[in-house]
Amino acid sequence: MNLDKPSQENLKYILEQLVDKLGVANRMLLDEKDYDLNKYDDLKFLYDHVVTSGSLSPAETQAFVDELRSVRKV
Repeated sequence: MNLDKPSQENLKYILEQLVDKLGVANRMLLDEKDYDLNKYDDLKFLYDHVVTSGSLSPAETQAFVDELRSVRKV
């Protein structure tokens, strides 16, 4: 899968992976309908960081969740 190109399918994949990697209990926070493709690069940046960093501290996880909230459409 090439995640370099913005698409609805890639957006959904990234958000699903972020839910798993961040251990988000409320999956509705990362519903792909709430994110716009014009914010794809921001989400891809967050995804890349989470994937390459391995495990995150609770404070880092909360910071990522807060950042995800800031790029939501709603």
